[in-house]
Amino acid sequence: MTPAAEGNWLVMDLLEREAVLQDLASHLQEAVTGPGRLALVRGEAGIGKTSVVNRLAQLADPRIRILVGACDPLATPRPLGPLTDLAPRLGQPVRTALTGALAGTCRSDEVFDCLLADLSSYPSLLVVEDVHWADEATMDLLRYLARRLPSVPALVVATYRDDEIGRTHDVTALLGTLAGYPWVHRHDLAPLSRRAVARLAGGHTVDAERLYHVSAGNPFIVTEILAAPGESIPATVREAAAGRLAGLSAAARRVVDVLAVLGRRVPLPLLAGMAPASEEALDEAVAGGIVRTDGQVAEFRHELTRLAVLESVPAAHRLRTHQQVLAAMRSRPVVADDLALLADHAEGAGDPTAVLEYAPAAAAHAAALGAHREAAAQYARALRYADLLPLERRTSLLEGHSQACLLSSWLDEGIASRRKAVQQRRILGDRLHEGEDLRWLSCWLWPFGRTVEAGRTGLDAVRILEGLGPSRELARAYLNLCQLACYEHEEVRVTAAYAEKAIALGERFGDAGVVVQARFHAAAAGMLSDGSGWQECEQAVSSAMAQDLPEDAGFLALIMCWFAALQRDAARTAAAVNRSEAYCLDHDLLSYLLCTRAWGSWGLLSRGSWAQAADAAQEVLSHPSSPPVVKALALTVLGLVRARQGKARVWPLLEQAASLVDQDCLLDTGLGWEARVEAAWLAGDHELVRAEAQRGLDALAERSHPWLTGPLACWIGRVGGDPPQVPGAGPYALELAGDWAGAADQWDRLGCPYQAALARLSGDAAALREALAAFEALDARPVVARTRAVMRTRGVRPVRRGPRAATRANPYGLTIREMDVLKLLNEGLSDAEIAARLYITPKTAGHHVGAVLAKLGVHSRQEAARKLHDSKR
Repeated sequence: MTPAAEGNWLVMDLLEREAVLQDLASHLQEAVTGPGRLALVRGEAGIGKTSVVNRLAQLADPRIRILVGACDPLATPRPLGPLTDLAPRLGQPVRTALTGALAGTCRSDEVFDCLLADLSSYPSLLVVEDVHWADEATMDLLRYLARRLPSVPALVVATYRDDEIGRTHDVTALLGTLAGYPWVHRHDLAPLSRRAVARLAGGHTVDAERLYHVSAGNPFIVTEILAAPGESIPATVREAAAGRLAGLSAAARRVVDVLAVLGRRVPLPLLAGMAPASEEALDEAVAGGIVRTDGQVAEFRHELTRLAVLESVPAAHRLRTHQQVLAAMRSRPVVADDLALLADHAEGAGDPTAVLEYAPAAAAHAAALGAHREAAAQYARALRYADLLPLERRTSLLEGHSQACLLSSWLDEGIASRRKAVQQRRILGDRLHEGEDLRWLSCWLWPFGRTVEAGRTGLDAVRILEGLGPSRELARAYLNLCQLACYEHEEVRVTAAYAEKAIALGERFGDAGVVVQARFHAAAAGMLSDGSGWQECEQAVSSAMAQDLPEDAGFLALIMCWFAALQRDAARTAAAVNRSEAYCLDHDLLSYLLCTRAWGSWGLLSRGSWAQAADAAQEVLSHPSSPPVVKALALTVLGLVRARQGKARVWPLLEQAASLVDQDCLLDTGLGWEARVEAAWLAGDHELVRAEAQRGLDALAERSHPWLTGPLACWIGRVGGDPPQVPGAGPYALELAGDWAGAADQWDRLGCPYQAALARLSGDAAALREALAAFEALDARPVVARTRAVMRTRGVRPVRRGPRAATRANPYGLTIREMDVLKLLNEGLSDAEIAARLYITPKTAGHHVGAVLAKLGVHSRQEAARKLHDSKR
């Protein structure tokens, strides 16, 4: 396997370094056949330069000699230190010349000549790390080799920190020498993106967005935080910062201390006013890699480094600096972008009056920009000093804090602040705002898992606001009851009645958000009841986005994920999740984003991508801000995946999910109760199946939702019971009517192979064989065993006995038949063509194709074919 090809398999754990690795592997492949090349790999400390060159060495052809040497951060660098490191792997002439040069008995250029001759005799990868610490002789060696590389079969890779070289650094001079050589290539390692940081944070209970913020995407800092989650500043980061500070002059250290106190992105004129004669000292700090300048602004390279430095600044010095900068900033006109800094310095200066002047304004500015977490933090800062304010202003701060927290998915804090606001509005006798606060409280109690209290609180809000006459607040209160009626699957007419009232008042008071949401939920109630209304819901989402109503649009987009998943429509769920994720990320709607991802894991479960579903659910669970409903959904997905795969610890996960939310909430979401019934069936406990299913049906007695009642009735029938006469949607209705073939076909169209196979268990011999193939493809071991037992009982032969040795040996767990299918995918065949070639039905071929894609972890037939192609290299 060539290095470039093997890179496709091995570089994925080095996130967002694939392109650089592929380029370096290509340089190496071309260099060893001549002419040679020089690659400069640069980036800040901790960016991953060593990891990249180490992986390059791992990927290299075994016939290529690997030579690695490094420069050290010594007060007096070792002469030719990197060459001394790698000398044991060089020929005797080089070693002899090097010994002589170090002893002063021969010149350095003799060593260079010998090294060049050695490199000319053997294909080599020569790595010189940390050139920013190199001695003068090593710099000369690089100049010498660079000029002559076209004549040798070698790739020379030199790494250096570009954040530690200034205008006068030796590396800067070296780069000038190399500028005209076409065989010299430069590769920058950029910080990790938000997505990459979130991927690294998967499985860790950390806020991925805050992790990205404090690390600025630096891989070293990210991994150190993840390795020490209980520490605000990991010891390794603190020590790294201290090590860099130790090399600074006293003047540079003073500038760095002032910058740490001043915060992020400090204007240079302000810094000059706080630290006179700071220009040369700042240049020194920049050359040391601690801070950087961008135009007329200076800032730390990483927020965590700033916090580590700030920790070491004496308290008296911090206080004095905050007081000075607060006075300086207040002496000039204040603009909106200054508000957050002013609030920070006001608190640091111990000035409560100034905090209450600037923090609420900073919070309102952040909220207007959609930066809800920043808004929540500023409101929390103001509330720490709110005892100085009249009750009316304290209550307004609580309301602002609650709203920002809720949109940031800090539900505990948001709901607590809203409860206090309700009490204080009652004390003030402000019935209008009391009703509005009750409405907001009701809105967020549902995702908090408290559906009963949500309904009761929503009715209280309406009663108060109706007594005050028509208002915009009453329109929103009616909308809230419309939403709750829809989510709790009450009769369509109930949702429609509240929607009509909300629309009338919304139009009267010009609240476009109320109108679009009410129309959406009226259509959604019909869609969930009889299948109509999908297009109307889609139009409402598009309308909210077009009218620039971010909170309304984000909310409706995530609700579409839920409803698509509830109807088990794999294609619609995937499209809805993709849209909602993108919108929530663009508008900083973390709470909605987490809900979207939970329902996305449900969609993956339905389409048979169980490993991906479990990964997505685990990512949601690991986020510290996931709401209770979101956690309950994710736990249920994990429990169901484990149950279908025949693994242990299923019921503890399902019980934990049930403990997080009200019983009605678990039922409303559509997965919780059905999962419990299926888990009981997979465990062979038919009595528990009937009991759990009947409990769910009893709870649904006053509601109208065929997507909830249908599956519970079907499970009763599957264990030999008499299914009750309840509404069933789509394939459930067909199964309850005895049309297993129609049900299976409909499940196939919805993209749900597991559900289709369950329906076929009631079918003839051909259906049983097709069901067995689907269950085996999904690795659904308990159902595979049940299906074989049913086949034996009915005299259907033959029945294969478990995974064959070839399947166990396959790295992806592919069966022999699935490998046959993969090979045909590589030929570009359709399902029908695969079926004809293998003498199976097109549906069975489709099941096998789906299983192959899921096991390979790819999303398309082309990707699967590429994996087969790469594995043969």
